Amino acid sequence: MTTLEKKTLSAPELRRRRGILTMFALAICEFLFFVLIPKQNDVVKFGFVMDKEWVAVHEWSINSKVGSTIFASISLVAVILAFIQFRRAKTIRIPSSIFASSLLMSFLCWAASGKFIPFTGLLQGGLLLSVPLIFGAMAGVLCERSGVINIAIEGQLLAGAFASGVVASLTQQTWVGLLVAPFAGALISVLLATFAIKYGIDQVILGFVLNVLVIGLTGFLYKRLLIPYQSTWNSGPIFSPIKIPVLADLPILGPIFFHQTIIVYLMYVIVATIHVALFRSRWGLRVRAAGEHPTAAESVGINVNRIRFRNVIIAGAVAGIGGAYFTLGAVGSFGKEMTAGKGFIALAALIFGRWSPLGAVGAALIFGFADNLQGVLSITGTPIPSEFMLMAPYVATIIAVSGFVGRVRAPAADGIPYKRESSL
Repeated sequence: MTTLEKKTLSAPELRRRRGILTMFALAICEFLFFVLIPKQNDVVKFGFVMDKEWVAVHEWSINSKVGSTIFASISLVAVILAFIQFRRAKTIRIPSSIFASSLLMSFLCWAASGKFIPFTGLLQGGLLLSVPLIFGAMAGVLCERSGVINIAIEGQLLAGAFASGVVASLTQQTWVGLLVAPFAGALISVLLATFAIKYGIDQVILGFVLNVLVIGLTGFLYKRLLIPYQSTWNSGPIFSPIKIPVLADLPILGPIFFHQTIIVYLMYVIVATIHVALFRSRWGLRVRAAGEHPTAAESVGINVNRIRFRNVIIAGAVAGIGGAYFTLGAVGSFGKEMTAGKGFIALAALIFGRWSPLGAVGAALIFGFADNLQGVLSITGTPIPSEFMLMAPYVATIIAVSGFVGRVRAPAADGIPYKRESSL
């Protein structure tokens, strides 16, 4: 490609071109490490049935070497298709999906040689582990699209988990605990919005301070109240999965998406609502204007700080519901620092997803799947340490942020306090 041709390519087109080169390099590595070097010829089995759903394929067995070779070949074909499609339509979305799927299957054939992989259960577990990440990422989207950096997602998740667990334990009602969770997250957001928007405090430092505050406060109450009086204050019920008729019986997809708790179904609704509202409504246009060019937004009558304040509060409520999943959707009781850094992982998903709701969801699903995959492979046995499995999505995030696959740009006014003459 000549210098003149390079100049005619837009930024997204350059990003896709780099993506094709990255896919080609990964395909070569795939052939080298999963096909040429390994000597194992054991059979790997994949299970596709969990309960009583309709059966399309019950179990699939394939030779490890043969499977790795087949899927590595599909990956290479996907790279060729991506190049052809890019030349014709400047897009590589479908070939990229094919490449990612075949790369995963090639890896599984190599890593699980002689083992059994419950494939449907693997996907379902990945979705469940990604639920709090998705809620946290949505909270980040709402804040940062309006121009406020939300480092306090960790504290909002933890506050939601604590409040929902305690209230559900006292009332023995899961619904009451779930109703309290968004208020707990929103309370942390009130502090964030007040100091960041009204007083112009550095938003990154403020977010870390709020996280430390929530961790310290919940840790103190856990030690002084929840442990001594556990039977009363920290032994709540959990939501039971709700099976949606017909949809839950679909092969593979049914038990993954349509046999879940009410919190997961709320997640579907919240993600769809945020995406549509952000890009298909007047409110979303005003939010994006406040995050990109607040001065111009103010000039046409938009109260920038009011929009930011409201968005931060809504974001805290969303994160609070995500925190409730740790207690009401999983174990029923609160544990000290039980969010375990999930808020920061949600921030990584937000960046990797390019500040887009659907992009952040996709990144969160990758993180959750990688977390569950390392657990499954550590149980079944794998040639590589499971810790390396958890490193993959974070390495991908570093690559994305570094600009190797294209520039990742936050909203232009993100983290910059906006000062106006009138009060909030």
